[in-house]
Amino acid sequence: MTDAPARDDTSISSRLDALPFTRAHLKVLTGSGLGWALDAMDVGLVSFVLAALIAEWSLTGEQASWIASAGFVGMAVGATLGGLLADRFGRRSVFAITLLIYGVATGASALAGGLAALIVLRVIVGLGLGAELPVASTYVSEFAPARMRGRLIVILEAFWAIGWTAAALIGFLVIPNLAEGWRWAFALGAIPAAYALVVRWGLPESARWLDRQGRRAEAEAVVARFEASASVDGSGRRRRDADVPAPAPAADSESLRGRLGVLWSAEFRVRTAALWTVWFCVNFAYYGAFIWIPSILFGQGYDLVKSFGFTLIITLAQLPGYAVAAWLIEVWGRRTTLSVFLVGSAIAAVFFGTATTEGAVIGAGMALSFFNLGAWGALYAVTPENYPTSSRATGSGWAAGVGRIASIVAPLTVPGLLAVGGSPLLFAVFAGFFLVAAAAAWGLADRRGATLDDR
Repeated sequence: MTDAPARDDTSISSRLDALPFTRAHLKVLTGSGLGWALDAMDVGLVSFVLAALIAEWSLTGEQASWIASAGFVGMAVGATLGGLLADRFGRRSVFAITLLIYGVATGASALAGGLAALIVLRVIVGLGLGAELPVASTYVSEFAPARMRGRLIVILEAFWAIGWTAAALIGFLVIPNLAEGWRWAFALGAIPAAYALVVRWGLPESARWLDRQGRRAEAEAVVARFEASASVDGSGRRRRDADVPAPAPAADSESLRGRLGVLWSAEFRVRTAALWTVWFCVNFAYYGAFIWIPSILFGQGYDLVKSFGFTLIITLAQLPGYAVAAWLIEVWGRRTTLSVFLVGSAIAAVFFGTATTEGAVIGAGMALSFFNLGAWGALYAVTPENYPTSSRATGSGWAAGVGRIASIVAPLTVPGLLAVGGSPLLFAVFAGFFLVAAAAAWGLADRRGATLDDR
């Protein structure tokens, strides 16, 4: 890949970076964020459904873990394919299609008559969910002005806390109080199917992606709408399509093999290795813990309502975690913020694993939520910044896909670790994964305030 050419101050990239935060940005952020929240609601619901099905279907821990891991099998495949498709066909269309796939499959899960059918449906749900998340973060990052890009991606990721809180409320209010309440919970998860239509027709395609594809008139029209929203023109005049400089050709990165090869080229291989390590470790620790927390509390003697109530309180700490990370990521930078929050997650995990009183369980659980979800916000902010436009969604998708391998394995290991050493051993293992991720974070590029690489 050649070095990026010099681009003048009327380029698509520089005009986007020069904008203030406008109503058009808010529409992109909230439109993508609502899809993100619905994703979180679906994943969060599984943690509560598992606890209910263990009681209702008399499932073993191993059977319950397969329900959780099935979704992550689909997510691993979806993340890798979604990024590739988004670099080929555009961010917006892939975003909408993935929402439709997992929304319909989640609604169908409400009708599952047995373990096998539910596992198959969870794989399909995961295909859509896994593809949507890296595509959405790439999409928002390509509209965000450079000086606030990290903060906006953390705010996008904060919608995850809203969705997980909604799942906790459904788990607390619906699942224990209705006959087969878990079916009603899954039925509510079908909402994204309708929302997909709003995404497809209501949001613009990424102007950077359009420009990179040579569709300059369309890119110009999108940026002009953002400038109109801010009542400014990035160059002080209205430009013709011919005024937009063409992006540098990069034929070697247009094919599937080329885009994958870029990830391991000399320029990007350290970043890719670091990203894959962080994504793997964070997924293992996060999903191993949070998918199982309601069931672990239930197994420790708390009744279903109390274990769900504790989980709801713990979940509420996610929002301040995101808020602090959103502030620090533009003050400390990406790597420092990510590493500090991961170390905090490790310490909180040790305390949660050894907590013996209700107050200690809730306090340590809230600390784990605070630090872990703040780390997630920083990770989603830094990931798309490490690659050029031609490979950005591919790089983000493959990092997420590698992470999903860990999220498949983690729920399967929980019953065995609990049997050997109980919660102290389980959460000590999670703490170890957080610390490895904290170290690997220093292999990432920190592009705080810098424009995105438009090669």
